[in-house]
Amino acid sequence: MLHSRMQHRDISPYCEKVRAIEQNVSEVFVGKQRQVRHMLIGFIAGLHVLIEDVPGVGKTTLARCLAASTGTDYGRIQFTPDLLPGDIVGMTVWNNETRQFDFKQGAIMHQFILADEINRASPRTQSSLLEAMQEGSVTVDGTTYRLPDPFFVIATQNPVTFIGVFHLPEGELDRFGISLSIGYPHSDDEVRILDHYGSDPLHELQPVVQPQDVIDLRNVVRSVTVSADVRRFIIGVANQTRSSPLLRLGISPRASQHIMMAAQAEALITGRDYVMPEDVMSVAGIVLTHRVVLSAEARMENLAPEQVVERILQQVPIPTGLA
Repeated sequence: MLHSRMQHRDISPYCEKVRAIEQNVSEVFVGKQRQVRHMLIGFIAGLHVLIEDVPGVGKTTLARCLAASTGTDYGRIQFTPDLLPGDIVGMTVWNNETRQFDFKQGAIMHQFILADEINRASPRTQSSLLEAMQEGSVTVDGTTYRLPDPFFVIATQNPVTFIGVFHLPEGELDRFGISLSIGYPHSDDEVRILDHYGSDPLHELQPVVQPQDVIDLRNVVRSVTVSADVRRFIIGVANQTRSSPLLRLGISPRASQHIMMAAQAEALITGRDYVMPEDVMSVAGIVLTHRVVLSAEARMENLAPEQVVERILQQVPIPTGLA
């Protein structure tokens, strides 16, 4: 029986901090509570988030609200076709006074990065984020520089049908732990948005936690218990993606890790210090849909990635006996 002998810890103070962040963000970002929750799962788990949606639905507002609510140092990078890797990671420049090369920091040197319209930049420029997102560092001219802690990236991308966009390669997509779409607001929520027109409520938004609290939250998330049975369930999902005729490309071991980390964050937000299979099933969609590559068979059935992930979850036996 899973967790039958485990002594549960008091994680209520950390749950309260997450709820405070969520409530603070909702003071400005109207509606879309599910998307806010998914963003928080990525944030407290240390998983970078990719948002694909049409312009004007609040992607930047959501990012700014989360940064302001957590007191993190916020930086925004506007990706354009002429953006260079050195603009992001930094470069060495000659200093005439000291007669030596000095490192000039790039735009990535912030705790909270909004990479706006990431797929408008060339693949070469996009690749400058890979080391930062995976290892929390950048390497310039053979020297490695650590990024601030905590470090978090929210990237937005335009739909691939838009003009002037590049496809994100699979290796880059795999660095993002979670993907989501905001969508258009409900009518009542849009009325409230219009009520705010002409003002900037973000200026009045105060942090409810500090960066050190974010670091503490991430440490607690990683300590949430994941039993052997739940781990085998996650691997079962991963193996199913690798053998499914509906997929041309299954998920990587990194993706399996991201499922576990997101499930740990989901458990913490729910108020538990251990992961249940339901947590894994709850986060599987937002962790996997941007990673899987559909086969010709799936496209012939007009299946969306979300539908394929749901079918895969139904094919993996769910462990029972949690206590």
